[in-house]
Amino acid sequence: MIRQALVLAAALFAFALPAAAQNPVEITADTFTVEEMNQSATFTGNVVVVHPSVTVRAPTVLVRYGEGGTSDIQSFEASGDVELETEDQTATGDSAVFDPAAQTLRLSGNVRVTNASGTVTGPELLMDLATNTSTFTSSGGGRVTGIFSSP
Repeated sequence: MIRQALVLAAALFAFALPAAAQNPVEITADTFTVEEMNQSATFTGNVVVVHPSVTVRAPTVLVRYGEGGTSDIQSFEASGDVELETEDQTATGDSAVFDPAAQTLRLSGNVRVTNASGTVTGPELLMDLATNTSTFTSSGGGRVTGIFSSP
């Protein structure tokens, strides 16, 4: 289950890599606003981000970029009822923040990861892509729960 969560994170990580330009990313939303002074772009209203390996759905997606412009992604933040979907699993939560520099993806608030082998829920999931480590935590309240089915 955790290994498959890493696949989801790796797919999201691909958004920030230069090689991702070879794989088109399609973003649709009701509204798109670029704030050059803040080096950010905000997609709002029924946002759907489609990459060959992952689809992200959220009410709002905020992309912060650096001096290199939109090819220099600093963070990718989805908020509201966030859904990350790959071919093999679905992860949901209240927000998702991807930090390319730290190589981390944090899914927070009512996190649920579901695939064919089961479901894990908890307040927060932190995926460290550098170490291939996924940690469900109950930071501040709640419990982490796993329900697994045998083949």
